[in-house]
Amino acid sequence: MKEMDWLFPKNSFKMNKKVELLAPAGNLEKLKMAILYGADAVYLGGKKFGLRSYGGNFSIQEMQAGVEFAHSRGKKVYVTVNIFAHNDDLDDLPDYLRSLEQLTVDGILISDPGIFAIARQTIPNVPLHISTQANSTNWAAVNAWASMGAQRVVLARELSLKETKAIRNKTDVELEMFVHGAMCISYSGRCVMSNYMTGRDSNRGACAQACRWKYSLVEEKRPGEYYPIEEDSRGSYIFNSKDMCLLPYLDSVIESGVNSLKIEGRMKSVYYVAGVVKAYREAIDTYYQKPNLWHTLQEKWRSDLGKISHRKYTTGFLFGTPGADSHVYDTSAYTQTADFVGVVLDYNSRTGFATIEQRNNMKTGQQIEVFQPNMPSYYQQIGKMIDEDGEIIETAPHPQQIIKMQMEHPVEPYSILRRDII
Repeated sequence: MKEMDWLFPKNSFKMNKKVELLAPAGNLEKLKMAILYGADAVYLGGKKFGLRSYGGNFSIQEMQAGVEFAHSRGKKVYVTVNIFAHNDDLDDLPDYLRSLEQLTVDGILISDPGIFAIARQTIPNVPLHISTQANSTNWAAVNAWASMGAQRVVLARELSLKETKAIRNKTDVELEMFVHGAMCISYSGRCVMSNYMTGRDSNRGACAQACRWKYSLVEEKRPGEYYPIEEDSRGSYIFNSKDMCLLPYLDSVIESGVNSLKIEGRMKSVYYVAGVVKAYREAIDTYYQKPNLWHTLQEKWRSDLGKISHRKYTTGFLFGTPGADSHVYDTSAYTQTADFVGVVLDYNSRTGFATIEQRNNMKTGQQIEVFQPNMPSYYQQIGKMIDEDGEIIETAPHPQQIIKMQMEHPVEPYSILRRDII
């Protein structure tokens, strides 16, 4: 190879496969929900070496169960090993990598060049993906990683659609990009606010989300005098970004040539995972199978995403650098239009009763939506409920209480019961 030839590859990449939908899995229940509601692959973290120390995460035994569940359904599992490692982080790394290889995971996400080099040497047959934390913002960086053996590069969130297309035109490696979820005020998540204010290292998995706190301005020689930023006298959430939502522009994103569409949220609820995955699953399938319905279904998908806990939505960097309207200045609270009240564990077609695990207080007479992995959703009133002692009850107030509920139509296991917020 001539010197620097790797910088200028002849692009032979062709989008001959349907784009992958990649979902977060903070624990085994979320993994199952993501796959059942339509994800092609999930990404998860172990108990160490990942950037979500407080996200539940998987033991090796749980990871094995997750891989078996996914592979039995033809789906993939990627594992995050994407901390920026210090010397003492490396001692147990080779053994951990070999354990992931034995589990037959489908890929490992890495951001640290040292970890990448150790992984290449220790588990040369496992596909390596470059995490968004590596800040890949140009085609030369993407090709550099590819030349070292990376199979996929997760693009930085700070790229526009135009830039993404330009990278695709100059690269053969697989490309992955975020399409939905929380945005970080810091460059591709490379934050030091948490370290400075709490001593928790955001680049080693312990972020305190200091960017979501309330701030006011203090002048150096006037301690104790707090000057509001904007008009809220209580302070302002000046670092509090809106959440990304690219679903309305998914057709353009797919046509840019990326291979995988990634949803953020390993620390979010099973309800969040199921709801977001299904909306994006429907949108992707519609793009490929029924493009004439693409614009017709936009309002439904927006409504579905509104029922899930979220901050106001933004397109992030898709059309250029975000402006002031990409942040929320008056609150760091989430909003949603429906409450998650239960999940279906089983359904008896003979009696018409479903076994439900309660997730929020519910009572007879309330109107609920039955949100299902594969079958259409439907609304019904809560009718007859029976507790574990066989007693008829009018309310289910206890967290994760197991009850039986009469259903108006057949229902799938893992279906979600939700109640509109009035």
